[in-house]
Amino acid sequence: MQEGLDAIRAWVRMDRAFAQFNRWLETEHGITGAQLGILRIVAEMEPVTLADLRRRLTLHPATLGQLVDRLAVRGLVVRTPGADDRRLREVTLTSLGARTLRGAPLAGPVRLRSAVAEPARLRALADAFTDAVTLFGLEEWAP
Repeated sequence: MQEGLDAIRAWVRMDRAFAQFNRWLETEHGITGAQLGILRIVAEMEPVTLADLRRRLTLHPATLGQLVDRLAVRGLVVRTPGADDRRLREVTLTSLGARTLRGAPLAGPVRLRSAVAEPARLRALADAFTDAVTLFGLEEWAP
């Protein structure tokens, strides 16, 4: 069926684009697309607690913690005790993190947070991704 092949080609194109974008980010900026997305959200919400990031992102807490740890090791963010509650950890950008953001393109899923697009188009995209999980038979592994 031609429609199925067209859908496969579109998926492969997007998958390759993500892979190449991530390789480029690693080479040019030393970070992954997921790390860049976290940097952008930290910059928008700064300071942000790890708990707030967990609520806003669909990442497993351990995965989020590892991503933030790697950003901290690279000197792109700092984690400090919360101003109001010292049990919380706040994440803020460093000057190197801000420079990295200025130099990196706004691409990938985080771009949807600021994309100028009709709401109906974004809803259709969300529905298509939801359908893809089902059509690919991946419901069992979808959080």
